[in-house]
Amino acid sequence: MASKFHALMYPWFATGHITPFMHLANKLGEKGHRVTFLLPKKALKQFEHLNLYPHHIVFRTVTVPHVDGLPLGVETSSEIPISSTNLLASAMDLTRSQVEDVVRALKPDVIFFDFAHWIPEVAREFGAKSVDYLLLCAAAVANLIVHAGGEFDVPPPGYPSSKVLLHKKDAYSMKPLANSTEDLDAFKERFIASFTKCDVIMIKACKEFEGKFCTYVESKMDKKILFTGPMLHHADATIPLEEEWSNWLSRFELGSVVFCAFGSETIMERDQFQELCLGMELTGLPFLVAVKPPRGTTTIQEALPEGFEERVKGRGVVWGGWVQQPLILSHPSVGCFVSHCGLGSMWESLVSDCQIVLVPQIAEQIINARLMSQELEVSVEVAREETGWFSKESLRDNIKSVMDRDSELGNRVRNNHTKWRKTLTSPGLVNGYVDDLIESLKDLIVHALDKP
Repeated sequence: MASKFHALMYPWFATGHITPFMHLANKLGEKGHRVTFLLPKKALKQFEHLNLYPHHIVFRTVTVPHVDGLPLGVETSSEIPISSTNLLASAMDLTRSQVEDVVRALKPDVIFFDFAHWIPEVAREFGAKSVDYLLLCAAAVANLIVHAGGEFDVPPPGYPSSKVLLHKKDAYSMKPLANSTEDLDAFKERFIASFTKCDVIMIKACKEFEGKFCTYVESKMDKKILFTGPMLHHADATIPLEEEWSNWLSRFELGSVVFCAFGSETIMERDQFQELCLGMELTGLPFLVAVKPPRGTTTIQEALPEGFEERVKGRGVVWGGWVQQPLILSHPSVGCFVSHCGLGSMWESLVSDCQIVLVPQIAEQIINARLMSQELEVSVEVAREETGWFSKESLRDNIKSVMDRDSELGNRVRNNHTKWRKTLTSPGLVNGYVDDLIESLKDLIVHALDKP
């Protein structure tokens, strides 16, 4: 086989999935491998600027068919509530013939996917290998294995840590994922089918960070497991932070600003959104909140608590649009990151200098938060009621606990965070994982070609 291979990528139609696939594509493109990247037409403009190696990485678009129950024209998960995920997944399934046409014409060596559980069948038909890229930390994958066995509150023998486990009391975190038990079961079946049918499972995890969870997953899965490492994205240095935010943040003292962002898909209830705003106000610190308008509203302004804007004028901003999260986190005035702890945000928080406060929304984010707060002690997690809601006082107290320079807890998580940041950003770590990954993929392809 030639030293370079051709990879096809077909991620789930969500920002939090397309972005890390794009980071992987850039790592392969940097090494001279060809990548054909499939994504919906609407998403092309949003992501094409992330292509750092256009001579090696080519985008191709798919037409997303309409499915009853979805608004006309929907192509990505950011356009719908998370409970409609199964409908969009059904639309993705209807693109199978388009994907088959691409695979037939281009004959890739390997296909990376996640939600499209039928990709292994397509890959096998046309002589390619399939890799299920699980955009979960190793601890979350370990939890999937445990829950598949029916365990919840008591970890089975050999499970790495009882601190990082989803419990029955966390049932609220599953409610946003589906409209019914049947939808949730379908979601689980799709997930399980993806990693049982594929040739190789790939996990966005780092053994230095989650060693015992990686070992547990490898011991339980009956197939090859690859770990990508942190797969950190290095932004184009020529693209600065937008002037509006750079100027605003620069008005405040070093490390004094609290930045809050809950990702591209979290849509809060109006009352909980207001509790978030009031909690930020109660800290007395300057803050920037970037979240989507809450459910039932079209703008942030119409949902703000009464009198809020006047009270925080000059020190607090609540923004309903997209922001350059990594660049804001690296701004010297930002000292605390309040996050939902999605996987991408988890890694971005770890390589930042900010204190970390976590407000997870759904199941995998809870696992990420417990890994960060209880196992590694690099952050604090805001306490929640059984409904899954948090109070403004709880949010305030957690932020102040890590921002107070005399706080024992704040100093402990700061010191632990510094240790892990140095490990994760150490020279050669990311490239070492990429090199090992590429060699494993070459072996996978070569063995496929050797078979009669």
